[in-house]
Amino acid sequence: MANPEKLLDLPLEEVIGDRFGIYSKYIIQERALPDVRDGLKPVQRRILFAMHQDGNTHDKPFRKSAKTVGNVIGNYHPHGDSSVYDAMVRLSQDWKVRNVLVEMHGNNGSLDGDPPAAMRYTEARLSAIASELIRDIDKETVDFVPNFDDTTEEPIVLPSRFPNLLVNGSTGISAGYATDIPPHHLGEVIDGAIMAMENPDCTVEDLMTVIKGPDFPTGGIVQGIDGIKKAYRTGKGKIVVRGRSTIEPLKGGREQIVITELPYEVNKANLVKKMEELRLDRKVEGVAEVRDETDRTGTRVIIEMKKDGDAAGVLNYFYKNTDLQITYNFNMVAIINKTPKLMGLKEILAAYIEHQKEVVTRRSTYELKKAKERQHIVDGLIKAVSILDEVIQTIRASKDKKDAKNNLSEQFGFTDAQAEAIVNLQLYRLTNTDIETLQKEAEELKETISRLEAILGSEKKLIRVIKNELNTVKKKYATERRTTIENDIEEIKIDLEVMVASEDVMVALTKGGYIKRSSLRSYTASNGEDTAMKDSDRILLQSEMNTTDTLLVFTNKGHYLYLPVHEIPDKRWKELGQHVANLVPIDEDEEVIQAVPVNEFNEGHYLTFITKNGLIKRTELKQYQAQRRSKPLVAIKLKGDDECIDVHLTNGSSNIIIATRLGYGLWFDEEEAGLVRPRASGVKAVNLKDGDIVTGGKVFPEGQNQDLFIATQRGAVKKMAIGQTLEKSSRARRGVVMLRELKKSPHRIAGIEVVNDEDIMMLRTENDIRVPVTVSEIRSTDRYNNGTFVVDQDESGNVIEIWKNLK
Repeated sequence: MANPEKLLDLPLEEVIGDRFGIYSKYIIQERALPDVRDGLKPVQRRILFAMHQDGNTHDKPFRKSAKTVGNVIGNYHPHGDSSVYDAMVRLSQDWKVRNVLVEMHGNNGSLDGDPPAAMRYTEARLSAIASELIRDIDKETVDFVPNFDDTTEEPIVLPSRFPNLLVNGSTGISAGYATDIPPHHLGEVIDGAIMAMENPDCTVEDLMTVIKGPDFPTGGIVQGIDGIKKAYRTGKGKIVVRGRSTIEPLKGGREQIVITELPYEVNKANLVKKMEELRLDRKVEGVAEVRDETDRTGTRVIIEMKKDGDAAGVLNYFYKNTDLQITYNFNMVAIINKTPKLMGLKEILAAYIEHQKEVVTRRSTYELKKAKERQHIVDGLIKAVSILDEVIQTIRASKDKKDAKNNLSEQFGFTDAQAEAIVNLQLYRLTNTDIETLQKEAEELKETISRLEAILGSEKKLIRVIKNELNTVKKKYATERRTTIENDIEEIKIDLEVMVASEDVMVALTKGGYIKRSSLRSYTASNGEDTAMKDSDRILLQSEMNTTDTLLVFTNKGHYLYLPVHEIPDKRWKELGQHVANLVPIDEDEEVIQAVPVNEFNEGHYLTFITKNGLIKRTELKQYQAQRRSKPLVAIKLKGDDECIDVHLTNGSSNIIIATRLGYGLWFDEEEAGLVRPRASGVKAVNLKDGDIVTGGKVFPEGQNQDLFIATQRGAVKKMAIGQTLEKSSRARRGVVMLRELKKSPHRIAGIEVVNDEDIMMLRTENDIRVPVTVSEIRSTDRYNNGTFVVDQDESGNVIEIWKNLK
């Protein structure tokens, strides 16, 4: 009877968790993360070891890559050939690896991300410095384990004569872990390791006097010494890497930007393509052409400018909007004691030094053992030569080799090993010369044994050996540093002129919130007609502006919309335009009340706000310059049911005149309202009676004879000479009465405006009847006159709004 099936009743989470745990452990330890001691992932270690075993070294001819890949797969790494070949190619790419470990003939890829040629076409061998990683591997310096099919053995780590993890860096993604260790300068890292050996208590700051920071194979400029320091202390940190560029003059007063070095691991072809796209999409102005002139002498990307192009501004734009400047994040994770760990610079160097101590100790033990074995043989040979005739006689009298060995041991006291060496001795070795050689060798062996025992007996001498070997590697392989380190991360400021073509346009905004810009040609073609708008709408702003200017649009809820003119929809003058809510989302019940064109956010200009409940607020214009503009921004903080009714751009010495619904007027200096920040509420402008509200707050310059135009809800209008009929006061007062009080059907102010005789005022009633009034036709009166009726209240309803006709 067959064995019954054994079924386990287990929860699914437990089974999946257990299996995933085993899988994760495998990818963490055996695939994606480097060992802290030799800085290699398993596939890289197997490639280098297989090439070493095959004699495919730097002093021998190149061999087909396919042969190496076959060896690696067949003996050590049972995975796909492409993964092995890709790893091998990366070790040969001098723009990815600071000191290449594999030399390759043929196409091994490029900075543009081109794939390498197939492995049947390329040839490879170990580089000279890679041999330093493997040196002394045959002297029992590291542990070996059986390979996947138990047919041979492979090392679990390489002896590694230099700190390869820091020198060549590493990048990898595993399960729950990732690593990003940048390449460093070989000489600096060795100096740092020596400093850590001489002074184990040295700080990160001490180490940074020799290890300045990353040294990328592609050069470039690293900014942010604080980020480097944090990374070296904790294992995590952020730096900025930018390409190296110069601005060169051309004929005709033009310039060109020449980029000679790119940030680490940036694809050049993609970078050039992105720059060209930005130029074609007119996101950046002043660039005539972007081209790649890279050849075998080095990287060279040209950004040719137009005659009036701002090269420095364009370069800054490309730093900000392309991979010409990138952020590099340190994440120094490596395997230490079979466990992944985030390590700082000191820990990595300490782990490497411990590894070197073990390697040199094991090598010295191995060499001592071999030297003592040889010394024993040499002593036997010297003794045999001194009694040569007896030895020869004994050998001749013996039956065979075994008998001869036994006889030598019995008669002269030779050990088995010495007897074996004597019977294997060739006759020519019995000359006088050879005897001298043996004596010389005995002396040398004595010195070697003494030296090795000293190393094994003294930590100080052990460290001296490691230091000497590191200095030898440094002297032989260190090159010039390629990357420049700069202390601070430069803040990139981009002038609007670089991004936007300067063009004069006509901007129109209606009270209903419809906005557009039109070319001056389109505006001229309309013969000065009003912009297209709905019948119930009116023009709030119609102004010639430049595409590099900004329009600030204010709402009754105390918000403002920051609209760069070049982002306002471009429409023909006879088209309606787009609602501001499509550009920046505002509430359904929110109304546009004013728009202020701004050429520059400079000193000496202020925004002055008047609210319905009698507050005034003044803030510097420059504080309204915004970086983010995707939502409405706070212009003034409103309380309760208050609303913003007027906004003015002032120069600091203007006059303010405020009118209330019940007929009071107050005139005072702008400076009466102190400066506050944008999110403040302001101060009291006028002392209102219960039930009264402000219906208008206007601004006019000092010293000009201007009139105040008043319209009442009953359809009466009046004009008063401000300087003659009103007295200047200070803020927070009730003001003076500007209408004669009637007991029956009293007049209430619907709106005010500061006017000149050539102005035409528009009055709008509840029934949307619009009545034009020519200011010059209205005679001036005093404060106690209620003016002239221009609207039939019974037919049209109350007047609810007045404004200047902008046409």
